[in-house]
Amino acid sequence: MTLDEALSGKDIPEDIRKTLTLITVPYVSFDGTYQSGELVVHHDCAPDLQEIFAELCAHGFPIEKIVPVNAYDWDDNASMADNNSSAFNYRFIACTDRLSNHSFGRAIDINPKLNPYTQRDGVVVPEGATHDPSVSGTITADSIVVQLFKERGWTWGGDWIDNRDWQHFEKPGGTL
Repeated sequence: MTLDEALSGKDIPEDIRKTLTLITVPYVSFDGTYQSGELVVHHDCAPDLQEIFAELCAHGFPIEKIVPVNAYDWDDNASMADNNSSAFNYRFIACTDRLSNHSFGRAIDINPKLNPYTQRDGVVVPEGATHDPSVSGTITADSIVVQLFKERGWTWGGDWIDNRDWQHFEKPGGTL
């Protein structure tokens, strides 16, 4: 896939589009086989993500799949419901008029059905997902996933106070 193909079907502002790159990363699937996936990310985040995914693969951390969100017609809920790990998606933060860090390729979600967004009021996204640390592929505070991201200056949604976004990592800073 090319970057243009991965960005097709969405009107993306040129100032954002020109900062994006498509990277291929290795991962171990749930059936234990080695796979490669594609992520659209901000070019500043590409080296971190290539290193992180190589290390996750070496540690055998399982990931269901890694496909650009355009494969889901840019529907974040459909991507999450399919347990797809993804990065760039030009969209607003749910229930706001603010662009998500995913809109800049500076955020990634990993295994969302195992690591859902859980609100204080009990709402869980994607619907039916459960955060069960005993299940392989689930992210916890002491997991290799959190360690690798934090070592490189990324923040983790599992550290948030009001709502926990167990799947979410973002890299603050940078420019368009």
